Amino acid sequence: MNLSFFDQFSSPSLLGIPLILIAMVFPALLLPSPGNRWINNRLSTLQLWFINLITKQLMIPLDEKGHKWALILTSLMMFLLLTNLLGLLPYTFTPTTQLSMNLALAFPLWLATLLTGLRNQPSVSLGHLLPEGTPTLLIPALILIETTSLLIRPLALGVRLTANLTAGHLLIQLISTATTTLMTTMPVVSLLTLAVLLLLTILEVAVAMIQAYVFVLLLSLYLQENI
Repeated sequence: MNLSFFDQFSSPSLLGIPLILIAMVFPALLLPSPGNRWINNRLSTLQLWFINLITKQLMIPLDEKGHKWALILTSLMMFLLLTNLLGLLPYTFTPTTQLSMNLALAFPLWLATLLTGLRNQPSVSLGHLLPEGTPTLLIPALILIETTSLLIRPLALGVRLTANLTAGHLLIQLISTATTTLMTTMPVVSLLTLAVLLLLTILEVAVAMIQAYVFVLLLSLYLQENI
């Protein structure tokens, strides 16, 4: 029984072929493709308004130099948002519950922000490793601590997204299992657990949206430090 709870996090396959790529590409197919005119229907208008809102929120903490990253950050935000929300549907697979995938998204982008800072302003980027006015005896320890905190950033991004989504999926499965088990023996308790399940589902929708936003927002803050 304990192992079956984690079966939902295993990558699906068909005839030995992994289907995780299909799960990653499918959210993009749900977006309406632009036509010849600027605005075709209400759905396109709503999509443009939502993308514009996300772009504005992500570009607020960035300088003008960081606006070059608008396309990358907005596309990543839309991808994570759709993937997280679609993973809440029954009998679906959530690629963002895989730590390997989240690290594959976090590490290259974090490294790109770091290399941008080392190329444009190397003295300022390296100066973050040693705060001004540090006593001489504490310099080696602080450099080691700051370097460790810098290198652990992509790991923290990936683990945060994976842990929050995994915990939410496990809670939903545990409470739904309890609801179906208690339905025949204790129907009143089953109704109470069903109400808790509905509230938890609403909470997980909010968590899926917030975690996608936090992932991209932290990347934008790392970028701001290096430009």
